[in-house]
Amino acid sequence: MTTILVAGGASGIGAAAIRAFRLRGDDVLLADRNAEAAERLVGEELPGALRFLAVDFAEAGAASAAVTAAVELGHGTLDAVFYNAAVLAARPLAEWTAAEWDHSTAVNLRAPFLVCQAAAPYLVRAAQGRIVLTSSTGALRGHAGMPAYHATKAGLVGLVRSLADELGPQGVTVNAICPGWVDTPFNDAYWAHQPDPAAALAALTDSIPLRRQARSDELSGLLLFLLSPASGYLTGQALVVDGGYTAV
Repeated sequence: MTTILVAGGASGIGAAAIRAFRLRGDDVLLADRNAEAAERLVGEELPGALRFLAVDFAEAGAASAAVTAAVELGHGTLDAVFYNAAVLAARPLAEWTAAEWDHSTAVNLRAPFLVCQAAAPYLVRAAQGRIVLTSSTGALRGHAGMPAYHATKAGLVGLVRSLADELGPQGVTVNAICPGWVDTPFNDAYWAHQPDPAAALAALTDSIPLRRQARSDELSGLLLFLLSPASGYLTGQALVVDGGYTAV
């Protein structure tokens, strides 16, 4: 049985992944600040166990608290980490404050580092230690008004490469997924920043070869693979899942 820490998974990609992990029989510790959505997930009857810990990853202590709770769920073991928590803010350059920048970097970049740091001693003892961080196609191309989001998502790709080199000799793989446009409320701040959100959405859809945004569950197959023995020789990679958005 596998124990997985999902950091940020009360909705969207994280919630879909949790369902997939539990259907496989994995036990999951969900660390998130959205208690209402998390409790709904806990109430779903699926084979694997799900426990919820309310934390805000903007706080430095959240990482160690999440890892400790996951290890307790696993009776002293932790096999995998999926860090998916993020914030997305969009506003003109002149309106950004240092506090807003720091909040984005705390959740999107500092917290995944701290989670990996706290989890590493357990992952190296696991039969197949796995780390997956959610980056974005925002690491590869930019959009006006979102400097912190793009900078932090690019930073995650660098973090993955460094950790893959450090933890690889101990058998732990570290990878990133880079989703393109996924149809979730997470992107609402971006659409609100557009002068004409409907026109912006139509133009975006036309620029994607598959002519649509992804569903949250369309990332789950890749995550199941990355957090399994089948991915044992794959590490240090940023895997793009975007309907062809960055290919054309």
